[in-house]
Amino acid sequence: MGKTLIVIAGATGSGKTDLSIKIALHYAAPIISTDSRQFYRGIPIGTAQPDNEQLQTVEHHFIASHDLKQDFNCGAYEQQALQRLEELFRQHDYVVAVGGSGLYIKALCEGMDDLPEVEPTLRERLAAELKQQGVDAMAERLRELDPAYYEVVDRKNPARVLRALEVCIGTGKPYSTLRTGERRRRPFNIVKIATDMERARLYERIDKRVDIMIEQGLEQEARAVYHLRDLNSLQTVGYREMFDYFDGTITREEAIELIKRNSRRYAKRQLTWFRRDEEFAWFNPSEIEKIIEYIDAKVCELK
Repeated sequence: MGKTLIVIAGATGSGKTDLSIKIALHYAAPIISTDSRQFYRGIPIGTAQPDNEQLQTVEHHFIASHDLKQDFNCGAYEQQALQRLEELFRQHDYVVAVGGSGLYIKALCEGMDDLPEVEPTLRERLAAELKQQGVDAMAERLRELDPAYYEVVDRKNPARVLRALEVCIGTGKPYSTLRTGERRRRPFNIVKIATDMERARLYERIDKRVDIMIEQGLEQEARAVYHLRDLNSLQTVGYREMFDYFDGTITREEAIELIKRNSRRYAKRQLTWFRRDEEFAWFNPSEIEKIIEYIDAKVCELK
């Protein structure tokens, strides 16, 4: 296998985008996003999509590539991303994959379980119940049907909770028992890099980035999609808090502080996820030469 996918992961605000640009330039590689929210058009500020200069510097894929109303889940991403990689590897020896969505990185590198499809009517009914009862109530139902998965799922993520619920109800079996975890072999090498820095420094960067997003117009961006607030694509930090502010349940200042707090909590969950994967090598994003040395050594080892 002569082709290599360089995976760059890490917490939100940890310098992944800038690092990916430098690594991509060094290896003359295009970039493919593994960020589950940067796929969507119309929300560039809140999802911290690469800016125009970065997009012009390196060829990017899966950035603002899908409509907010599209249901672009891990399975669909795996299929489309692998097809895109096959095309890119015809012209490039290296491709850089960058993002902080652990499940999408797993889908790209290892594959997802072939879970059964469920009746659309069940999905619609659960979505209506979610709207009426809230994600906490739905998570409690999941705890009753599949306590094992309840312990590991992000219980604040309505898409994950609903997907597990619909499988439990539709098949009569716990969702956790249908997840085989079998790894699929890929026709390319994979080298995994994760960005690392002191926790206090990371949290400081996150808070500053939220302030910059506000200055760039996050509130106006959120208002423009407020009428679509129930879409899965908008169930994410930055928009949920702004929507609550628009509803009048919290103040603007409270919304901004909650975005910072929830972003820090999300970063902590991301770090926990990536540290479970022993294939990741951790570097400060400023250690460009060390990272390149590691990648080159790893590629030689994998040949």
